[in-house]
Amino acid sequence: MALDLPLIWAILIAVAIFAYVVLDGFDLGVGILFPAGRTESERTLMMNSIAPVWDGNETWLILGGGGLFAVFPLAYSILMPALYAPIIAMLMGLIFRGVVFEFRFKSSDRSRHRWDAAFFLGSFVAAFAQGVALGAVVQGVPVEGRTYAGGWFDWLSPFSVMTGLALVSGYALLGATWLIWKTEGPSQQHFRAIARNVGLALLVFIGIVSIWTPFLDPEIFTRWFSYPSSLYTLPVPVLVVAAAALMFTSLRGTRDGIPFLAALVLFLLSYVGLAIGLYPYIVPRSVTIWQAAAPEDSQKFLLVGAVVLLPVILGYTAYAYWVFRGKVRPGEGYH
Repeated sequence: MALDLPLIWAILIAVAIFAYVVLDGFDLGVGILFPAGRTESERTLMMNSIAPVWDGNETWLILGGGGLFAVFPLAYSILMPALYAPIIAMLMGLIFRGVVFEFRFKSSDRSRHRWDAAFFLGSFVAAFAQGVALGAVVQGVPVEGRTYAGGWFDWLSPFSVMTGLALVSGYALLGATWLIWKTEGPSQQHFRAIARNVGLALLVFIGIVSIWTPFLDPEIFTRWFSYPSSLYTLPVPVLVVAAAALMFTSLRGTRDGIPFLAALVLFLLSYVGLAIGLYPYIVPRSVTIWQAAAPEDSQKFLLVGAVVLLPVILGYTAYAYWVFRGKVRPGEGYH
């Protein structure tokens, strides 16, 4: 039986993007929450919790973007012109953050507040730009033939701004629950309170997106609300409610890792919900994954490389998290 290579590659790229969202999401979330650090010591603690892993987390972004370019060149050639502005903003924000990691610990006390502001700004801009790009793709990209047919600012709309803010709140939740896992004492209680607030905000945004998205396209509406397809989509909102209940319940408990894991489940379910609405399009309502795919020989060649590369990435990522496991305490850190 012949392998459906475009579908396999679509799954691999989707997994890489999700891995980036959850891994880089929590360290972007820590940056978004940086102004909430009550003291210099607490802000240093926040940065030390992600210092050993933040750069490795961005490997998945390169894998996802590189995979899209290599395996789905038509989709890449359409989506990039449509999303130049938010993508450039995202990259500038990520560069800003990388500079802060190098300079903040070496700066004087008088200039450190500037690096703190830069860390927050870079994190917020990167997260918001990712959400705006996502919203622009979900709402649809105008295509004529095989090229982008829209204008410079088609990516900017009420829906994309809303998804930008939604992703910021989601990353803030990941950051807060990560800090619950990595800290203890008064700092941990502080981040528990923050997690409750940003968790409520995220649930509101999930509700808005869930109501708004089906009205963007009749096909999405039919997939979610018509019988019998609704029987297959109904478990998603039910599981979202269950995951949210688990997260808020665990915020009152003593098992520090459960809120973070519950937040990851919320992200996964939201991701699955988007995939249900968009499949089989890689450029929504215009180009399917099979229409956008590179020649079969190219896909096979790249798949061999992915089979070798993915275990290596997974291995060193797991090793890094294992080495730097446990709580981060004041006076200790890697930088």
